[in-house]
Parts: sequence; C-alpha cells; structure tokens
Amino acid sequence: MKLLRKILFPFAILYGFITTIRNLLFDKGILKSNSFDIPVIAVGNLSVGGTGKTPQIEYLIRLLSVQYKVATLSRGYKRKSEGFVLASSTSNAEILGDEPFQFYQKFPNIQVAVDADRTNGITQLLSQNKKPQVILLDDAYQHRKVKAGFYILLSSYDDLYADDFMLPTGNLRESRSGANRANIVIVTKCPKDLSEIKQEEIRLKLKVSCSQQIYFTFIDYDDAIYGKDEKIAVNTIKKESKLLLAGIAKPTPFFEYLKSENDECLTFPDHHNFSDSDLETIQKKAQNKKIITTEKDYVRLKDVEVLSQLYYLPIKSTFIKHQQNFDATILEYVKVNLDS
Repeated sequence: MKLLRKILFPFAILYGFITTIRNLLFDKGILKSNSFDIPVIAVGNLSVGGTGKTPQIEYLIRLLSVQYKVATLSRGYKRKSEGFVLASSTSNAEILGDEPFQFYQKFPNIQVAVDADRTNGITQLLSQNKKPQVILLDDAYQHRKVKAGFYILLSSYDDLYADDFMLPTGNLRESRSGANRANIVIVTKCPKDLSEIKQEEIRLKLKVSCSQQIYFTFIDYDDAIYGKDEKIAVNTIKKESKLLLAGIAKPTPFFEYLKSENDECLTFPDHHNFSDSDLETIQKKAQNKKIITTEKDYVRLKDVEVLSQLYYLPIKSTFIKHQQNFDATILEYVKVNLDS
C-alpha cells in the first residue's frame, strides 16, 4: 500500500493543485459561498477520517443546547436515503447514517438533519416552524459553498496535518494552507499527560497564527458499558472473556482500553454496513460471550435480535487545559451573532 501511494505521487500533486485553485476561487468570491443570519459552526478536518469529529460535535451540543435551540447538519455518510431528511421517530441509521442517528438518539432536545447539499440543508432547517438558533455542521470544512461563521479544525495527535500529504499519497483532502480558515484548531486524541512543552512544539509545527486558538483534547472513555437494559462496570467486564467489535477509522485505543488476555478483536471498515454474513461471523466468534462495540457501531447493530449480548462503550472529548476559554469563545460567538 505504501509503495502504491508513492507511485501515485503525481496524482497527489495534481489533486493538490486543483483543490488550491478551488479554494482560491472561493476566497476571491469568484465561486459563491452562501452565508446565513444565524450562528453556523463548522467542525471538520483536512484529512480523511479518524480525528474525533463525533465526540467534538457532541461536546458542542452539550455546551450549547442548555441555552439555545441547536441543530446538527451532516452529509449522512453511507445512508440509503437521498436529499434533505430531518430525523424523526421513524428514522434509523440506514436513513440518517450512523453518526447523525447517534446524535438523534442521545440528544432528543435538538434537531438532527442530513443533506449532502449543506446550503439546501440549512435553508430547509430555517424553514421549519421550530427553526434552530445555532447550526452545527458536521464534517463540512471543505464544503465551501456554505460560509460558516466559525470554523473548528481537528487534527489527530498521532497524525498531524503538518506531517501529512495530499491524497492519494497521503490523507489530506486539501493542502495544509487550508488550516488558515480555522478560528480554532483542536489537536485530538492526545495522551492525557501531554506536557506543555510538547503542546508548544505542536503549536509551532502546525503554524497556528496569533489570530487562532489551539486546544488539546483526549478521548475519555466511560467507566461502564451499556446494553439494552443493563450497565456493567468496565473493571468488571475486563475480567471476562469477550468479543470486541469495531467499525471505525482507528479502533486500536478502543481495543486497548477494554482488552484482556483471552479477548478476540474483530475489525470492520469505518461506517461499515453489516451484512447477514457479517452478523453470522460475529455470532460464531462470540458464541455466548458478550460483544462490546463502539457507540457508533451500536446504533447500526442494536436492533439485530440475534445480538442480544451486545453492549457499547461511550466516549467523550475532554480538554487537557483551558476548557473554560474554549467554552467562552464559542458562547461569545453565538451570543454576538444572535444579537446582531
């Protein structure tokens, strides 16, 4: 795979050139970006997958939904529906996609919508009788047809965009200069004890400007797993032999947090749609043992009756330092743009 990526290097140069020209046309106003009269916060990354967008969106939902009517708008990756869909009691992961359905399940007090055309999606949300006061755009950093009022750029600690290269040689969707559009840069999935010296080294490597803020977060795992009608402490479940199942971009930390000596790990591609054959394989490997999966996978598997021994482990994004500063910045942006 590494050799193939090196062979495709000329295509990476071409792709980088095309995306740079596209961004330049949007920056100069030659290609149109649509702005809206309410606070719109875009969360995304420069690379493909695995930077922790879902827990960051959930963090913003918890922060903002206490005071404001919040909506999330996602593309709905791998969903089987088309166009604009507003989540309702009849929705499921196939209709919304796994991450939007997870938002809908966890936060019943917000609106959750999907639309590949973010401009149309925002327009549809604002035409609702109960229109939102704040819209969170999930994975929309490269969606330049919408001009968000605030941009949060995520980069994983072990895969910084400063160390990456354009697709298909690397994993970048656009050049590293795209980071200049961000109001806030968050380095995700850091070690909990990341030193201030190391944080400063990363800030310099990412070339964060004086007009941008940078924060460092880690993935905080719950101390319990959850099934349909049961909650079990992680310390207890670690003593049992079990099957660990993940269909996410970077499952290793999930496995490491739960794994004990006799466990088996089963990995599927990110956003995987589980087939009947997959379910048979899972059931055979699990036998009568508990199956523990990620929250994102659980929303796609929880209605499969044969997996009655299925549990999930919740996660959240936690700031190493300066959480109050981050919260204040977001709340101030929303307040000012609602009052204007």
